[in-house]
Amino acid sequence: MPVPAPNLYPDFNIVRLSHVEYRVTNLARSRAFYVDTLGLQVTHEDRERIYLRALEERGHHCIVLVKSDTADVGVLGFKLYDEPDLEKAENWFKAKGLPTEWVERPHMGKTLRTRDPWGIPLEFYVRMERLTPIHQEYTRYHGVRPLRIDHFNMFSSDVDASVAFYTEMGFRTTEYTEDAESGRVWAAWMHRKGGVHDVAFTNGTGPRLHHSAFWVPTPLAIIDLLDLMSTTGWVSNIERGPGRHGISNAFFLYVRDPDGHRIEIYCSDYQTCDPDLEPIKWDLKDPQRQTLWGAPAPRSWFEQGSAFEGAESRESDLKAQPIIAP
Repeated sequence: MPVPAPNLYPDFNIVRLSHVEYRVTNLARSRAFYVDTLGLQVTHEDRERIYLRALEERGHHCIVLVKSDTADVGVLGFKLYDEPDLEKAENWFKAKGLPTEWVERPHMGKTLRTRDPWGIPLEFYVRMERLTPIHQEYTRYHGVRPLRIDHFNMFSSDVDASVAFYTEMGFRTTEYTEDAESGRVWAAWMHRKGGVHDVAFTNGTGPRLHHSAFWVPTPLAIIDLLDLMSTTGWVSNIERGPGRHGISNAFFLYVRDPDGHRIEIYCSDYQTCDPDLEPIKWDLKDPQRQTLWGAPAPRSWFEQGSAFEGAESRESDLKAQPIIAP
């Protein structure tokens, strides 16, 4: 079925994705991965949490690493445009019969906590503590030189339903994959900030987080990261790539953190801010859909993901599959 028409006047105004909370089992080991290897910047840390930002970001954090007995995902965060949007969002989720509560979050202002219909924990805010710019402090540029968080990709057991719900919230579809046999959407890429996506949904057992992605300055940064990981004990954490996606045109690499949370390193997608931009349709069997060039994705890339705290996953009844590497 076709993706729904965009909702250009949603009830509340989401600016962009903002942050993700990863629960990790070894805080020191995770720090070695995200800080010493990827190159994210520590903005605060204690015995229980580490807050990180990328090099272009002015907000306090884009990742929170939380020490836990279980490696899962605590929340996905989104920034709203202005204070009235918080109350509008609360009313909108309540009208859907979804839970809402106001929570205290360090380094953030008033924050609304809720869940989507499948249990993905979401939080919305307007104000986050602002920090001094560091994008021209080039001595900090190491690892893959991450500039900013770019998107979340989630496994969904019903992509059509996920796309419909997030379209109501104002996310606009830029590209999607259709299974020609069933006519259903197998995956979709949706944005608020004017790139290819802030969120994406991929068919599979869900809800689970497939990956979070970081934008980097050039493909050479990805090559540098591969050299670094291969010589500092992280070579087995390289899962897929480098390569270029057909969808989004992105130059990519996928790596796994010590707990298996997947991180994409990403550059070279395109501008999508025109509200009447028509989404690009791909056929599921097109081999250049997921990989314009490069090795096909391994089975782990289609089957493994991070659970969301408090959400119960279920299998999708859409069993169609694209090309999988042996």
